Amino acid sequence: MDEVKVVVAHSERATLRVGDVFLKVDADQARIDVEVEAMSLAPVPTPEVLWREPPVLAIAALPGTTLGRLGGPSTGSPAAWAAAGAAIRKLHEAPLPPLPGRAGRSIVALAAELDDECELLVTNGVLPADLVTRNRQVAEAALRPWTPAFTHGDLQIAHVFVDGDEVTGIIDWSEAGQGDALYDLATFTLGHDEHLDDVIAGYGTDIDLDVIHAWWSLRSLLAVRWLIEHGFDPFAPGCEVDVLRSRM
Repeated sequence: MDEVKVVVAHSERATLRVGDVFLKVDADQARIDVEVEAMSLAPVPTPEVLWREPPVLAIAALPGTTLGRLGGPSTGSPAAWAAAGAAIRKLHEAPLPPLPGRAGRSIVALAAELDDECELLVTNGVLPADLVTRNRQVAEAALRPWTPAFTHGDLQIAHVFVDGDEVTGIIDWSEAGQGDALYDLATFTLGHDEHLDDVIAGYGTDIDLDVIHAWWSLRSLLAVRWLIEHGFDPFAPGCEVDVLRSRM
C-alpha cells in the first residue's frame, strides 16, 4: 500500500497524498465547488478530477515539480519563471468566472480588515508598532480601483508545477474568482522578489511595482496571526515577517 503523506492540515482543511492521488478534505463544501468549477474554466493546465465524494475531492498528481515554497529556496530557470508569468497572463485574460474570489474583495472591506488586523498585531504584541505602521503605509497603494480578471486567489509558488521550462499545472483553486490581477502576481512572487523581473517578462505587460510591493505588505499583515493560530510559523526565515521587514 502506498504511504499516506500529509501535505497540509489545519482546522479548516487537509490535503493528503496517496501515491499519485491527492485527497482534499474541506469543511466548507463551497470552497470545493469553487475549486472544481474554476479548474473547468481556467485556460491553463490543472489537475484531473478523479472523483468527488463530499467532503473529499480526489485529484491526480501533476508531472514536474514546484518552483519552490515561501521560506525555502527557489528553483527553476529564469525561463521557467517567465513561463509561469505567461500562464498567469493567460489566466487573467480569460473570460471572467461568475463570482468574486479572494483577490476580489472590495477596497472598503479590505481597508477595514487591514486596519483591524494591524491594531490586533500591535495590541497583542505580535509585531512591533513601527513595522506594522510602515507596512500599512506601503499597503495603501493596493487599495485602488482595478479591472476584474480571472484570478487564482492563492497563487503561491508551491501551487505552480513546471517540468523544465514548461508549466505542467496549477493546483488549489478554492479561492479563485474575479479579482485584482496584481494580487496573483504579488502572491506568486512573495518572498522571491529576485524572480519578479522574470515573471513580469513572461507576463508581457507593464506592471505597477508599487502595487506589487503593497500587496506583499498587505497579504503578509493579514496572514501573520492566522498562520500562528493554525500552527504555521510566519517568523521563519524568508516568510511573512521577513517580507514585512524588507519594507523598512
